[in-house]
Amino acid sequence: MLINIKHLTVLGLSATTAACTNSRESGAENPCFCGYPIQIQRIIFILILLILLSCNRVTHTELTPPLMVSENHRFLVTNRGAPFFWLGDTGWLLFAKLSREEAELYLETRRKQGFNVIQVMVLHSTENAVNFYGDSAIISGRVDRPLTTPGNSFDDPEQYDFWDHIDYVVDLAGRKGLYMALVPVWGSNVRAGHVTVEQAGKYGEWIAERFKDRPNVIWLNGGDVRGDDSTAVWKTLGSAIRQKSPDQLITYHPFGRTQSSTWFHNEPWLDFNMFQSGHRRYDQDTIGLAYGEDNWRYAVDDYSRMPVKPTLDGEPSYEGIPQGLHDTTQPYWTDKEVRRYAYWSVFAGCCGFTYGHSAIMQFYKTTDGKPGYGAKEFWNTAINAPGALQMKYLKQLMLSKPYFERVPANELLADKQGERYDYIAVTQGDKYVFAYTWNGRDIPLSLQKLPGEEYKASWFDPQTGTSTRTGIYKNTGVTIFDPPGEKESGNDWVLVLEEI
Repeated sequence: MLINIKHLTVLGLSATTAACTNSRESGAENPCFCGYPIQIQRIIFILILLILLSCNRVTHTELTPPLMVSENHRFLVTNRGAPFFWLGDTGWLLFAKLSREEAELYLETRRKQGFNVIQVMVLHSTENAVNFYGDSAIISGRVDRPLTTPGNSFDDPEQYDFWDHIDYVVDLAGRKGLYMALVPVWGSNVRAGHVTVEQAGKYGEWIAERFKDRPNVIWLNGGDVRGDDSTAVWKTLGSAIRQKSPDQLITYHPFGRTQSSTWFHNEPWLDFNMFQSGHRRYDQDTIGLAYGEDNWRYAVDDYSRMPVKPTLDGEPSYEGIPQGLHDTTQPYWTDKEVRRYAYWSVFAGCCGFTYGHSAIMQFYKTTDGKPGYGAKEFWNTAINAPGALQMKYLKQLMLSKPYFERVPANELLADKQGERYDYIAVTQGDKYVFAYTWNGRDIPLSLQKLPGEEYKASWFDPQTGTSTRTGIYKNTGVTIFDPPGEKESGNDWVLVLEEI
């Protein structure tokens, strides 16, 4: 419970003074402190008030405790040992485009929708880094020359600068239980040669020093760029942040169809891996490993690497963006594809998932000109897109069972694994199994491989979060589970088996 101290103090002193005045006029004995001079009364009252507030105030750290890598190095946890399932949103231009009131709307909506991480750029551009209020971030386009002013009062435009606005939004998110995954400088600026190694080191130290005491800050080095482009800059930036902030988590946001582990897996500053499965269809994929839409393959790659580190898909195909990204005559990705990326990657071993929407990542407004990537709606409408509303069900499902024991378990499939959209993703804990089909394909499982004698089965609907019981099965032979409905794209289901 958050309490306005100023208001309570005024009301409390007024009430105390009135009570004491009435007591003196009536001649009654007062058991409190009315016999003391008013100055002493005020001091005593303030001390009591501070004690009461300390008992009731919900602190930033309580809502967003520091995060760390789990003991088995597969997942993320809070410093209290509680599982943390990363459910992110790409609010890339939040700091640059939103006012305080708009930030409140966005963050509160995402909080209610179950998201717990917001991925955001600090500097989208070094040449024109200006926020909603017209405040510039840096001097002469140099990241090592941040433009700051004395004071931070929002009521004084001379005080409230670019960095004060970021402070405000980060703290606002913290009060809502949201973590902020900050990209210090977007990769295109470095790729264009606008950031030197020396500048990266100074900037990394400065920005890490500014945010090191905020428990809800996570660092995303890079920013949509290959790690073999300006490698020295990224290594210097990561090392500088780690030096000033030894406890906050750091990863690397890579270019589409690539993964951080390719270049930085053994870097001491990289706590967990991130891959960008990207926005292309199978037939559009002509770069990198040519995994197409099979984002689970990146998870499998990272899962097998040593030393063991968590991994997740930090940018799959966005809801509401053209397939292939740039050609607006192409079909647009929808919520059903977002769900496929989410369940495929998480069941393959990822520690979470990041959702994205084309209108949200750029915060497309009525006052903007032509939108990027063919966005068809404004951000304050797109914020309630179907995919965004469905993501919480994945988090709820993953946290509904013992968390740290979960492993990929495709070996439970009795038949040959399906290709492309026929792929079945299976994950398993000690006493449960989850199996995901995106198109309603039958799921054949070798139940004799399970340790328990009997299992109750149900179908979990990723679109609604509801479950329907389907029967009890013994751990003998092969059982074919037939999902509800016909086989078609987007008729996705999770088979849930629980040991009895």
